[in-house]
Amino acid sequence: MVDLVDLDVTLTCPACGGQSRETMPTNRCVIFYDCSVCRIVLRPKPGDCCVFCSYGDRCCPFVQADRRCLGEEKGALMNPNKALWEKGDFTEIAALMRQSGEAVVKSLGITPPLRALDLGCGDGTTAVPLARLGADVVGIDIATNLVEAGNKRAKEAGLTRLRFQEGDACNLQGVSDDTFDLTLSVFGAMFAPKPFDVAKEMVRVTRPGGRIVMGNWIPNDPTSFVSQLLKISSSFMPPPPEGFVSPMTWGVDTHIIERFGQAGVPKEKISMVKDTFYFISPDKSPTQVVESFRRFYGPTMNAFEAAQKTGQEEELQNQLLELANAQNRSTDGSTSIPATFLRVDVSL
Repeated sequence: MVDLVDLDVTLTCPACGGQSRETMPTNRCVIFYDCSVCRIVLRPKPGDCCVFCSYGDRCCPFVQADRRCLGEEKGALMNPNKALWEKGDFTEIAALMRQSGEAVVKSLGITPPLRALDLGCGDGTTAVPLARLGADVVGIDIATNLVEAGNKRAKEAGLTRLRFQEGDACNLQGVSDDTFDLTLSVFGAMFAPKPFDVAKEMVRVTRPGGRIVMGNWIPNDPTSFVSQLLKISSSFMPPPPEGFVSPMTWGVDTHIIERFGQAGVPKEKISMVKDTFYFISPDKSPTQVVESFRRFYGPTMNAFEAAQKTGQEEELQNQLLELANAQNRSTDGSTSIPATFLRVDVSL
């Protein structure tokens, strides 16, 4: 591929107009770049895979070799959201979520036969329990490594009616209209970058008379461990790119009503209630849990990378440790941390 593309690029900072000449790597997407003039940290624009595609005088080697722009063609090679969730190893975080995942599924009261979609499914925190209850389940996630991990779990558990596949919640290409009786997304689809498209797609693939259930973190909720973790992490990050829509807006009732309303769902068909999810580990302390988030959870990993550049790594670590210790309910050295979330139920 190196022989087919031009690796020399001039980057222009949108903040100060400063320019720098760089040689683009051929083995990775660059999603952070420090402007050599004003020192602002650049990140890709929505729909672009890297800073070179957003601010360079030519696209990155991956796009050049494929002869298409990621923002212009579906099925693109990489985008920032995919890179975020393929970073680290989210299965290490999902291991803390198994018990509550099973509890959420049990509370749905499903009765087979039932066709279910788990959107933003990870490695199957809710998809596996759904299949164990007898549902035919398709799990869709943007991260290739999580799809592979989910299919491995399904095979090991002998769940022949469960399969995982790669896909984007903003564009469920290849999924037919009115396919599923239940579309479920617990802390998954909320992180996709185009929320109105997400709502439209969930409605499209769910049959009339079917049901959509979402679990979303609530912004600034002091009783939600993850909401506070994301709030702290974002305070150490550079400003988001223009057009960025915070995933936390999925925890606000007015935004939910507006998004599903534009997808054709009347307000009276949408109900919302607060619920509690638990991060549980009998053999990990809160300090070890924070270390897991630091090493394996994409948003926290990015925050530590940004904090390291500004000399604030220790401060970020201390704030997260204080949060985890304050919210932990266990008293024997293990971890049981509650996290309030907004449960959304949409009837079609």
